[in-house]
Amino acid sequence: MIKSMTGFGKASAELNDKIIHIEVRALNSKQLDLYTRLPNSYREKDFEIRNELSNRLKRGKIELTLTLNYKEDEQPVQLNASIIKSYYKQLKEISLELGNAPGEHLMPVIMRLPEVFNSEKDHMEEKEWDSIMKALDQAIAELDSFRSQEGNTLREDMLNRIALIEDFLMKIEPFERERADRLKSKLATNLQELFSPNEYDKNRLEQEMIYYIEKFDITEEKIRLQNHCTYFREVADEEEAVGKKLAFVAQEIGREINTIGSKANHSSIQRLVVLMKDELEKIKEQLMNVL
Repeated sequence: MIKSMTGFGKASAELNDKIIHIEVRALNSKQLDLYTRLPNSYREKDFEIRNELSNRLKRGKIELTLTLNYKEDEQPVQLNASIIKSYYKQLKEISLELGNAPGEHLMPVIMRLPEVFNSEKDHMEEKEWDSIMKALDQAIAELDSFRSQEGNTLREDMLNRIALIEDFLMKIEPFERERADRLKSKLATNLQELFSPNEYDKNRLEQEMIYYIEKFDITEEKIRLQNHCTYFREVADEEEAVGKKLAFVAQEIGREINTIGSKANHSSIQRLVVLMKDELEKIKEQLMNVL
């Protein structure tokens, strides 16, 4: 089953004194990169949150943001009066020593200094943590659903391009006989211009012509290319994450297309090879976003 690596999910949980908001975003990445933004009061749970994200989302650049909105008169934060007074006294003394008149401008500076605010949050209750995990599960599920929807679009697009490659492959066949006949005619004409009929062995010539034409035979490459296209479809319908596997199959498809191009020796076949390469490049671009 094809899933996109990009997605977005969000959820909320309402507690007695606050509302918790969780947002999870996913972007393209070759491996799993986790970034979490948590309030200080939840830092102790960072490891568990990361484990849940990695187990469920597998790959991509994952960003989780958890924010708190306290209800009115419920925010458990107080001013640390003793610290503020100490800061003010010391700053006032320094200002006088420097010949500056201290004034109200000191307060905005003090409010940005460490330990001015004192949190009185109690230990996190199990009920609160359960609510957070339920919200996290909902956000991840929403993101995963987003990935599946976009993955279906990617799957349809890539399989349509695989069908185009197969169509171009079928169009090569009429030119193969023409190419072989032209090679034979060209070799025979060159020999007639260079030698008289009695100066070369016709049986040996026939053997050499067969060997020469076989060097340009693309039957095996066509069969392998068709098999790779069929396998691409099969992998696209597997249940597990298939992005890397499909990338390997696309690489093999490209190898066969390139070999056909190097052996083509025919302008019409070369044009079809270019069209196949164009479709394959578009598939590779899509695969960069497949989980």
